[in-house]
Amino acid sequence: MRKWLLILLFPLVAQAAGEGSWEASSIGITLSNRGVSASSRPLSAPEPVSGLMTLVAWRYQLIGPTPAGLRVRLCAQTRCIELDGESGTTRGLDGVPAIEPLRFVWEVPGGGRLIPALKVQSNQVIVNYR
Repeated sequence: MRKWLLILLFPLVAQAAGEGSWEASSIGITLSNRGVSASSRPLSAPEPVSGLMTLVAWRYQLIGPTPAGLRVRLCAQTRCIELDGESGTTRGLDGVPAIEPLRFVWEVPGGGRLIPALKVQSNQVIVNYR
């Protein structure tokens, strides 16, 4: 009986501790030129949250090859972090208010057209906060 009571109360305990998470995703972008940056749509909590970001997981999917020198950043309003692959986790946004929207920012250095263009199919973040 005691075990079941703990299982039933766990969501209330986690909520009381002020911990939570939110997830957001969007369709991607197309980047046709080197030397310019493009931003994803803002990814934000589906409802108001309070607290500070702790661990953030990200994932993006490309259509086609990855251009040489591709630079991808994940940005809050006040801070950006460099991403080192198509998926992973970071604590680089620790302390950022959990209510702040996040954006992926894409850039390929140089000049001229990208052939083929960089096509991002989707972007996703899961933000843990406390």
